[in-house]
Amino acid sequence: MSGGLYSTNSNEFDKTLDLTKIKPYGDTMNDGKTQVSFTLPVEKGDEAIEAAKQMMRKMGFENPQVVYVQELMKGFTFFNCYGDCVHTVDFTGITVPKVEATAMDMHETDDFIKENIGRPIRILGASTGSDAHTVGIDAIMNMKGFAGHYGLERYGMMEALNMGSQVPNEEFIAKAIEFKADVLLVSQTVTQKDIHIKNLVELVELMEAEGLREKVILICGGPRISHELAKELGYDAGFGMNKYADDVASYAAQELSRRLNA
Repeated sequence: MSGGLYSTNSNEFDKTLDLTKIKPYGDTMNDGKTQVSFTLPVEKGDEAIEAAKQMMRKMGFENPQVVYVQELMKGFTFFNCYGDCVHTVDFTGITVPKVEATAMDMHETDDFIKENIGRPIRILGASTGSDAHTVGIDAIMNMKGFAGHYGLERYGMMEALNMGSQVPNEEFIAKAIEFKADVLLVSQTVTQKDIHIKNLVELVELMEAEGLREKVILICGGPRISHELAKELGYDAGFGMNKYADDVASYAAQELSRRLNA
């Protein structure tokens, strides 16, 4: 038996790492051990636990175990489960669209802007629509930044203006014109019922109607944003989890330089 979270006979598994057939790792290579959490709209009880196990099996897990059960409210039960994943993924065949830019720190970016653009870049940011969360846009723009990465307000060659949260798209566009922004940053944290998709699409449509879309670099970011999604919605770039002001600044500077010197 293993000494970790999972009870596993280590002799049952081929421990060879094959990147064409990877699966979740728990105690032993290729054991497929996976933790899954979900809520079912049923009363807490033995029947609910059995329902959770059957759900795990239909998801493709063998040996499902329900290790934690909690009633959230009457008629709703939360489950924390473990199971053995039987599926594999070919890691060698995966390609993910990424923002194409050389990563630079704040000082390198400032030097790049001085040499290649010759003036400060004007960047306008906001959490637009009904989104009341500012943690994302603040982490990128505020001078102190986040996790040791200084925000855009601290850059010597950037004029950064943070409009905050719940900024209507129309107001955001009007400010962009007044500010003569080179770059627009849109943060979206609330994603229930895909409201972020609707808001991001609306902004692009309004900008196109104003003849502004091709005149600025349009960037969106948030926990559910990927570069691939951003491009599909009509944005130039998208930044998701584990991205900082350095990443945004590097891309913005290099993309603006490319456009101005094309």
